[in-house]
Amino acid sequence: MLACQRELFDIPREVAYLNCAYMSPLLRSSVAAGRGAFAGKLHPWTTTPPDFFRELEEARSLFGQLIDASSDDVALIPATSYGLAVAARNLPLGPGERVLLLDGSFPSMVYTWQARARDVGAEVVLLPRPADHDWTRTILDAIDPRVKVAALPVCHWTDGALLDLPLIASHLREAGATLAVDATQSLGVMPFDVQAVRPDFMVCATYKWLLGPYSLGFLYTAPQWQDGQPIEYNWIAREGSENFAGLTHYRDSFQPGSRRYDVGEPSNFVLLPVAIDGLRQLLAWGVENLYQTTSHLAARIVAETESLGYRAVPAERRAGHYLGLRRDGGVPDGLGAHLASRGVYASVRGTALRITPHVYNDTEDVDRLIEALEAFEA
Repeated sequence: MLACQRELFDIPREVAYLNCAYMSPLLRSSVAAGRGAFAGKLHPWTTTPPDFFRELEEARSLFGQLIDASSDDVALIPATSYGLAVAARNLPLGPGERVLLLDGSFPSMVYTWQARARDVGAEVVLLPRPADHDWTRTILDAIDPRVKVAALPVCHWTDGALLDLPLIASHLREAGATLAVDATQSLGVMPFDVQAVRPDFMVCATYKWLLGPYSLGFLYTAPQWQDGQPIEYNWIAREGSENFAGLTHYRDSFQPGSRRYDVGEPSNFVLLPVAIDGLRQLLAWGVENLYQTTSHLAARIVAETESLGYRAVPAERRAGHYLGLRRDGGVPDGLGAHLASRGVYASVRGTALRITPHVYNDTEDVDRLIEALEAFEA
């Protein structure tokens, strides 16, 4: 269990920000890193060719440490949708074959695979939400010879319902199918080991649980897919691009590993220092410690909201850091605005009030949430 880390963030005491699944606040140190990086553009003559690679490779390495992967397995992307597009371009899918998704998946996941399925005459199957929240069983029951791809999250983005990805991935491999994972709502706060899951592709945006900036993310690519087709052809992804004087010696060969999938202009001199600072801090805290701490806060919120008629996905089927509180009749109109008027920030997603604490939260924030919910009922 970590002590509250609020002092590392700029969160006023009167604000209970319980909404990391929406967008994390930046660390004070990350903001300082970004300001310094932005100021560097004042003097572009100080930026040398090696600078185009230094922070880019550091970011790859730090992200790889989070998931037990090598730098070669990691590409820099601007958004989850970009990484999903890479996966969709490279994973085999043909006429009459199926892609499995969860009903209520984040839109980028659905739109990506719907478009790919239309292009090749395949079918997207949106698996219905199970009444007992056992998504794992629902997915396993749907795997048959027609299924060639499953595109899944670690946990559902509306309520944290958890998937047993190592088990699911094993069954998919046995069936000759592949797995694309969106880990945006878990990676950085919940342990994830690519060696245990063995996804074919995995994407993650930085602006949530990685405590990073908007418009940046990472793509993990399993070794067997690292010779595939990128969705754009930028110069820096080519072998020998470190030699700026020789860039017109055009190459067919790419930089090693997943680097061929990097977005154009991956050497983002402003955003990369911000992301790097966040990744360093996560590794210093320890993801397992973060998970225990946030899970403890979430468990207290579940216990204290039950008397108000709210219920979460049962703990044994939910990511510990993530809550989607539901009640009979749905989330009341105006609840989100009421909470914000009292300095409490959460999200309404689907039929749930989504509450996602982090280590900048403490018991006073929980008390403020409960008081605001009680006041709404009065």
